[in-house]
Amino acid sequence: MRNLLARFAANAFWTGRYMERAENLARILDVNETFARGGTEEESWLPIVRLHADEDLFFSRHKRAAVDRVVHFYTIDRDNPSSIIASIIHARENARTMRHVISTEMWTQLNVFHGWITELNRRDIRLNNLSRVCATIKESCQTHAGIVQGTLYRDQVWYFYLLGKHIERAGQTSRLVDIKSHLLENPIGEAEVAADISQWNALLRSAAGYHAFRRVHPRGIEPDRVIEFFFFNDGFPRSVISCLDRVDTLLAGLAKANLTAAQDLRDNLAPLQDLIHAGNVQEVRRLGLNAFVDDLQRELDSFSNELVERFFH
Repeated sequence: MRNLLARFAANAFWTGRYMERAENLARILDVNETFARGGTEEESWLPIVRLHADEDLFFSRHKRAAVDRVVHFYTIDRDNPSSIIASIIHARENARTMRHVISTEMWTQLNVFHGWITELNRRDIRLNNLSRVCATIKESCQTHAGIVQGTLYRDQVWYFYLLGKHIERAGQTSRLVDIKSHLLENPIGEAEVAADISQWNALLRSAAGYHAFRRVHPRGIEPDRVIEFFFFNDGFPRSVISCLDRVDTLLAGLAKANLTAAQDLRDNLAPLQDLIHAGNVQEVRRLGLNAFVDDLQRELDSFSNELVERFFH
């Protein structure tokens, strides 16, 4: 890499991924707490473990997916590499190694956030406190994103940070929608329709997409419209299609800076972009939401691994 050490590029990329991962995990826990009301613990919280393919690690340490154990596992369990606290610790460590190329404001805010989350204990994350804790995590991550946008110099560090952020966001948005997959595959009765609409409403709000969705669909909330909005609406910044388009734009910027591998990666991204641009909710229904998300996750992982291989080794 001509202008930036591969180590700094990798650290910027993973800082963006870890911060986005922490925010989205807080969103998933928060919305699942809404869905869980009225269901059994196992029915309500096991899908979170399955969603992240963490069954082996989780059940090596816990006998069942009780709410307190799942919440602890994904919030303050330092031995779970996918937890929120692990993400923030890794993000801070990566930022520390490139302290001289990031702003003082970015470093300071990340330190304050790190200090707060490392002080949380089991009492702080009890179910009746969970929504408040998740709100603080989301707010801290959004503050971080704003500081990055307003202070980080637009060189290759900025490009790689945003590549990590948007690749992670595309995967996490699809995971968020996948929470509802088991309900879509098990039709509900009329008496449950109102509760179901309330859950789709909560899903939109958890992704900060409710008011944007209402601008597109002023009346009614229908599952197919919400799925279309999360995957295929290019006006919503958290949609999968928006994230992939952003990744393509960032790679084009790096290609202009004479990083020839970036143009090769754009070519590798094209099939995934074509899949999403040509996709629609009928295709998602035909495949099944869970299967569609699994395919998307595999393609994103493959693309991310290719990026890591080309730039960071």
